Amino acid sequence: MGQPLSKKLGSLWENPYKLFLILSRRGFFSRMDDEKYLRLLYQGVMGRPLHLDPPVLYSEKIQWLKLHDKNPIYPVLSDKVAVREFVRERAGDAYLPNLLGVWDNPDQIDFAALPEQFVLKCNHDSGSYILCKDKSKFDTQAAKQTLKKLLKKDYATPGREWAYSYIPRRVLAEQLLTASDGSHIMDYKFLCFHGKAQLVIVRKYFNEIEYDKYTFLPDFSEYQIYLYRKPEAVHPQIPKPPRYEEMLSIAERLSAGFVHVRVDLYDTPEGVKFGEMTLYNASGLSKFLTLEGDRWLGEHLQLENVNSL
Repeated sequence: MGQPLSKKLGSLWENPYKLFLILSRRGFFSRMDDEKYLRLLYQGVMGRPLHLDPPVLYSEKIQWLKLHDKNPIYPVLSDKVAVREFVRERAGDAYLPNLLGVWDNPDQIDFAALPEQFVLKCNHDSGSYILCKDKSKFDTQAAKQTLKKLLKKDYATPGREWAYSYIPRRVLAEQLLTASDGSHIMDYKFLCFHGKAQLVIVRKYFNEIEYDKYTFLPDFSEYQIYLYRKPEAVHPQIPKPPRYEEMLSIAERLSAGFVHVRVDLYDTPEGVKFGEMTLYNASGLSKFLTLEGDRWLGEHLQLENVNSL
């Protein structure tokens, strides 16, 4: 049996930061001052105080950027629909997955007009998607209900990622990108600082949910700074993808002029394809990032030239 309720509550009161995390996920503290909120959030997630004067660790500098770097183009980069024009101008139309439709309301989706395979997303969040691999077995009503819930989700307030609050919420459908054998494709996340990629995070999927995470330096030599979910003995090596140099070039082209952005790309049978751009990797709150890795990434993130507000 689990712990009695009284014991659980006692544990929460002994560590008020845990209670803060639970209540913050339920929408409490939405009007709290951003800096005060981020200090409590950081302490609750990372288990240590947030230092902002000056920030040193990568995780601390991400919180500082949320508070002070208010570049007006950030809502465009964070919007999965609007960012397509940005990518088109900087890299070219060939790097964009086919856009199959954009709707304000999931009830407007004409599923009959969509191909046999596609992916549905909301444009105002990160990481949520619905895959359709066989339209004859696809539950359209369930998809609509899920999308309606996702459209209501506030992605800006929980981590104080302000750019998401300026995005008009919509649903989009894109072509489903797969590997040559039809399996879930690996994605390559380039952490770029001042227009230069310094780390590549690779996700190798076992299914639609489970994956292993690998990290590489720009020369594609493995550089472990995250705690892997699986022991090294069952952590197979990842070969350098065929179009790696092209992906690296595209990531740096898209990140030019920005202090820090993560650029997600795919090496597909049809060529390199764009995924998304993320301003605050893991919201700067990854418990799987080692302290040494937190320091190392922090050294690459220089804040001197940020137009602080």
